Amino acid sequence: MLREHRHLLYAAEERVTGGEDKEGLGMIEINGLEYSFGKLKALDLAGLSVGSGEIFGLIGPNGAGKSTLIQLLSTAIACKTGTIRVNGLDLKTHQDEIRHSLGVVFQDYSLDDKLTAEENLYFHARLYHYPRSRIAARIEEVLRLVDLAAWRHNLVSTFSGGMKRRLEIARAILHEPRLLLLDEPTVGLDPQTRSIIWDYIARLHDEEGLTVFLTTHYLEEAVICDRIAIIDRGRLIALDTAANLKRDLGGGILIVRAADPRAVLEYTRDNLRMPVRQVGNALRVCAPDPDQTLAALQAFFGQGIIGNDQSDPTLEDVFVRLTGHEPRPEPAGGTDRLREIVKARRIC
Repeated sequence: MLREHRHLLYAAEERVTGGEDKEGLGMIEINGLEYSFGKLKALDLAGLSVGSGEIFGLIGPNGAGKSTLIQLLSTAIACKTGTIRVNGLDLKTHQDEIRHSLGVVFQDYSLDDKLTAEENLYFHARLYHYPRSRIAARIEEVLRLVDLAAWRHNLVSTFSGGMKRRLEIARAILHEPRLLLLDEPTVGLDPQTRSIIWDYIARLHDEEGLTVFLTTHYLEEAVICDRIAIIDRGRLIALDTAANLKRDLGGGILIVRAADPRAVLEYTRDNLRMPVRQVGNALRVCAPDPDQTLAALQAFFGQGIIGNDQSDPTLEDVFVRLTGHEPRPEPAGGTDRLREIVKARRIC
């Protein structure tokens, strides 16, 4: 059924089937985790727990350690200091079993363009030793979940970016994993396609009973998550629901339109010591007292302040307040490094 090709992803020999989480633990339990690249400490997590069936989001600025954590959870790199347990299993001693309880979607595409959608899925099923008698029905099931059944015999090279991403998600859940890891799953997609992808992820969570662990820099998308963790410089700096994170920000958001936005931004940041970011032609200021802050700006800039408004905080406001950085996609190098690690483990 499969054409000859060389794009084989690493897969272990044994498959872990579904069931209750072992030892009554959460799906992911992290304790005392440290990871360094030479002298650079990429991660320093005292503890982090993700419950079974939870949609859990991880956000942070570039270099915060998000990709490193995904690499550790996906077993692409080894955990040396501290412990990680996935579905009750220690990552250091049960890598093969854990790999088969995972579905992973990386930032960059990893499908074989020379195969059809169905062939990509069939090949994945065989690598994961999925029961042959159930492969055809399972392929049909996951293709329908992501609305690609009508394109099952089409070459992936003819697919749009959104269709490829949906097929990768279908492939990731084909072998019935307990945990789905999504590393920036909508990066590079247009807003409408991103919305469709998140609808599919929510549906998979509901219908497949998956625990979902995701990273994203599109913070407005993180509202799908039950809880959100924010990390910076490898450390956990906030963990709560989106609603609580925004509520705990305190104060309000002052929206300022100015004749010289750059000057107002620098004055607000350097003199008023308030987090501020430019969105289009307006500035968003995280202000303890928006009215008082507006008065201070008007007193200094006079007619240079040409309009103002107030709004409730967003996750982007929380992110900037806590990290001092704008949310941006990870540089390609981090993903490329992960892919090189995976390539090194290919069967042929």
